[in-house]
This record gives sequence, C-alpha cells and structure tokens, in this order.
Amino acid sequence: MKNNNILAAIVAVAIAAGGYSAYRLGVHQGMQLTPATGEAATVAGGTGKKPLYWHDPMVPGQKFDKPGKSPFMDMQLVPVYAGADGDDGSVTVNPRVQQNLGVRTAIVTAGRLPSGIVAVGSVAYNDRDVALVQARSNGFIERLYVRAILDPVKQGQPLAELYVPDWIAAQEEYLAARRMQGGDTASLVDGARQRMRLAGMTDGQIRLVESTGKVHPRITISAPISGVVAELGAREGMTVASGAQLFRINGLSTVWVNADVPENLAAKVRPGDAVEARSPALPGSVFKGKVGAVLPEVSAATRTLKARIELANRGGQLVPGMFATITFASSRDADVLLVPSEAVIQTGTRSVVILAQDGGKFLPVDVELGGEANGQTEIRKGLTVGQKIVLSGQFLLDSEASLKGTTTRMGDAQSSGSAPEAPLHHGQGKVERIGKDEITISHGPIPTLQWGAMTMGFKTPPAGLPRNVGVGDRVAFDIKPRQDGTFEIATISPVADAPVANDKSMGTMKMPPVPAGVKK
Repeated sequence: MKNNNILAAIVAVAIAAGGYSAYRLGVHQGMQLTPATGEAATVAGGTGKKPLYWHDPMVPGQKFDKPGKSPFMDMQLVPVYAGADGDDGSVTVNPRVQQNLGVRTAIVTAGRLPSGIVAVGSVAYNDRDVALVQARSNGFIERLYVRAILDPVKQGQPLAELYVPDWIAAQEEYLAARRMQGGDTASLVDGARQRMRLAGMTDGQIRLVESTGKVHPRITISAPISGVVAELGAREGMTVASGAQLFRINGLSTVWVNADVPENLAAKVRPGDAVEARSPALPGSVFKGKVGAVLPEVSAATRTLKARIELANRGGQLVPGMFATITFASSRDADVLLVPSEAVIQTGTRSVVILAQDGGKFLPVDVELGGEANGQTEIRKGLTVGQKIVLSGQFLLDSEASLKGTTTRMGDAQSSGSAPEAPLHHGQGKVERIGKDEITISHGPIPTLQWGAMTMGFKTPPAGLPRNVGVGDRVAFDIKPRQDGTFEIATISPVADAPVANDKSMGTMKMPPVPAGVKK
C-alpha cells in the first residue's frame, strides 16, 4: 500500500512537469525570431499578423519598434496590430456605453446657409430727405409759428410770417400798369410782373395780387415737407436778408441705420441686400429695408465698417439715436455642406467633427469651417453628404481617440461570432501591500486589458477586503474601471498555495491539483 502511494506521487509530479514543459514549449512556439535582426516578434494568436508597433498601455503615446520591457512600468510592452482600436485614431464603443454617454448623431446635409450676420447700429436722419427754408427777400419776421428745435411739422403747415418792404413798390408798379389805358400797356404789365418775380415773389403770390388788386407786403412761409425742425434760425422781430436760412426740416418717412459690421464679414454684405431691423424700444415690430451702401472706411478702434441701411419708417416710429439690431439676408444661392453647430469641436488650432462609422466606431476628422447661422455651420472640407456625425458626447470620444490605447475603458465592441465581453477583468497574483483604501498586487498578464505581468495598486472594494486576505497571500481577483481612470477590486479571494513558476514574461502558473489518494 505504501509503495502504491509513492508510485502515485511520482506520477503526479511527472504530469506536472510535463504540463510545465508543454507550457514553455507553447510560449517558445508563440515567439519567432526575425531572420534579419534576430529580435523576437510575437505572432497574434497563431494568425501570423505582424505588429505595427509596441507600446505601454499606460503611456499609449510612446511607440516602440520592438518588444521588451516598458521603461515606464514593471511590465512588458504590448503589440498593436493593424485594424486594432486606436491604430487609425478611432475608438470603438459598444451600444450600451453609447447610451450611457448620451451619444446623439445627425446626418451631413446640403443646403443654403443664411448669412447669419447680425449687426447693431443707431437710427439717424436720412440726409437725402431734407428741406431748407430760406428768406427770398430782405424783410422782418413779424410772427413765428414754430419756436423750438425738433418740433414736428406737417407739409403745408405755416412756419413764419415776414413783412417785405421791397415788395410794396413792385406790386404798386404792377397794379398801376394794369390800370393804364392804351395798346402798349401789355408790355408794361409783363415787365412789372417780371420785377415782382425778381423781388422774390412766387407765382402764387403774384396771382393773389392780380386777383385782389391790392398790395400784399407780407408772406406766410409754409413747411415744404413733413418731418421735424432740425435747425431754427428765425426769431420774432429779427431782420433777415435774402438767402438767410430760417428752417431746416428733416423728413421721417425713411431713416438710416448706421450698422457696425466686423471687417472679416464685410465681404458678405453688399448694397441691395435685404435686411430686417428690430428695436428694443418697439418690441414685436419688424422694419424691412435694404443696404444702401457700405462705407469705405474701417474704424481703427472697433475694426468695423459702417453699413448704411435705409428703412421705411411707418408712422414715424423710428427716431434718430434709437438702438437697432440688423439681420442681413443671404445673397448666396449655392448649396453648401451643413452640420449642426453643436457637432463642431474647436480647439483653437483646429476644428474637429466626430464621424460615426459602422460597428460602433467613432473617428475624429479635421474639417475646414465656413459661415455659421441659425445653429448650422458650413463645412468646406473634410466631410461628404450623408455621413453620420456625433452631436453629443463628442468631447469624450475625441479625448479617448487621442489617447489611443485607453479605449478599452469605454468598452470594446464585440467581434462577430465571439462571446459577449465580461464586464469584469480577471487576474491572479500575490498581495504585496495593503493600505487604507488601496491594495498592491504583483499579478500576471490580464489578456482582456492587454496588460503584461506587473505590480500595481488597485482601489479596495467599498465594503472592504475579506478578512482571509493578507499580505503575501496568493489571490484571484476581478477588477473594473473607475470614472477617474483607475481600477477597483470587484471580488478577491485567496487561492490554495501550490508550487509556481514565476516568470514575469509569461505571468504566474499554478501547479495542477494532486490526484485523490496521493499524499502531499
């Protein structure tokens, strides 16, 4: 009986040694020597794929042209193959994680982009709608009907009454010529009428003298247009000379708005473009007009040009000095590529749009932007019609794509025909240190994370470590990623002690269990 037990123990040891030899053989078969350099090149799962480069998953930006130990951490470099996540700058996110991130998409369309130019300005008088009232002869102002600047007046309204002594002699001469008898009086009458015109009388005043047969030395001056009195140069009792300006009347049927247009947008504003004006003083009112001119002068202080807008002022609602907001209509007829403005990431040096591809892949694309209006942005280069782009969550996707190697934290998409990916990552190792909220483990390779053997710290579970886990124990554990990029122990438990072959290049291997009936 004792001999049988000894024989069984010898058989178990032989089986274990054979298993270890087979494992080492598999490792050596999984490594090939490059004929030219003699360097080791790992074959991916026996498929013969050649790695593009090697990197440390914790420092994905640094690439190496051959395998070896990471200069940053106590672990082996990980190969990256063509078509792997991060090789082309893309990331792969499974549908459940996309839903958690709130990823929304839209389609690139073609259409006309409104100019979207909005400028501010102030209302001013239309300088083309101005009337000047002057004295036609020397005289005296006997009566003044308008006494203050900015008084509103209507067309035909009396403004002032003047007494003109020079008209008396001209009118009496005309009346005397009409009373004369004889055949040559017609020429005298025409000459007297002409002298009245030279004295400054209008045809209407001459007809009044003819119809009444009396002298009229006084004249009532009326407003030629409706508007407001912008300048007043007359006072009662004052003497005026021929040609003196008595009133300046500005019309209000149309007004100007001098809008400040940034010089980088001035090329999009052209004379004749339709505009809409709104004023906070008149809520709900919209005034239609057009661009009269773009003044050829740039303000050195504000770097803007003046666009002169002419508006129809119904009811005289707009008055000079009033603030107005001008919206310019587009004069472009060509279709352009349009995307929602929220899809564009502007870093200051480049503009990026996240392109959604088949299979849950997302690829950042540099684009050249055009104009923007009504929540739409013109894309001049980088996209085509019909492509799908990301509207929300693109900042996280762009950040993940830039890291090129940490995309596994977001959840890799499942390859076709493969089993669903476990939410946890399994490993085995030895407990080196236990802190207040961290446990340090020397673990073997973790294939699901593409990690080699290394020593690192993990956050302890919220409920704490089991009581049967201590420093020096060999444990099996599951870890899960945290939002801050670290990993947390989900489950951990000690494993039975057994002779192990500890090789950092291939992880840790446990000996097979001893068959029943064989004494340890």
